[in-house]
Amino acid sequence: MKKDLRSSAGGAKVRSRAARSAAADRSVVLHIDDDANDTTLLQAAARSANLKFQLYNVEDADQAIAYLSGAGCYADRSMYPLPSLILLDLKMPRATGFEMLKWIRTHAELGELPVVVLSGSELQEDVRRAYGVGADSYLVKPIGFEALVNLVRNITSAWLGQQQSC
Repeated sequence: MKKDLRSSAGGAKVRSRAARSAAADRSVVLHIDDDANDTTLLQAAARSANLKFQLYNVEDADQAIAYLSGAGCYADRSMYPLPSLILLDLKMPRATGFEMLKWIRTHAELGELPVVVLSGSELQEDVRRAYGVGADSYLVKPIGFEALVNLVRNITSAWLGQQQSC
């Protein structure tokens, strides 16, 4: 798993394992993907790996912008908190993941939010372009449930500081 450390370097305080675990229990992950089956599989993989985070799904850029802006039905931040991490698909209707990523990076209040592209595309041009517009990591959606469980473990460990619980 590749993690670009440039965006997280500098001035970050090291937290204890207990503090990271407590924070991870409250972690919110926003999954921006038009395929509801992918969200269902992510939830199942997190349960299988005994990982605890809240997973919210929006299906397109319009919903993602509303969620991240706290607009419309997403105005109640107690119900729809800002995420700790965004998992972003590239191929979506109306606006691509690239366009969504550009939008996130142009909003100061969201600029430091980690965005992991989770795509079915293995094209090097997509990888280069995603990093070019501000992705923190680029991962290809795995084939097979166990591979997805391992991917979710790696994502939560790297980006949420969460380890598998017993």
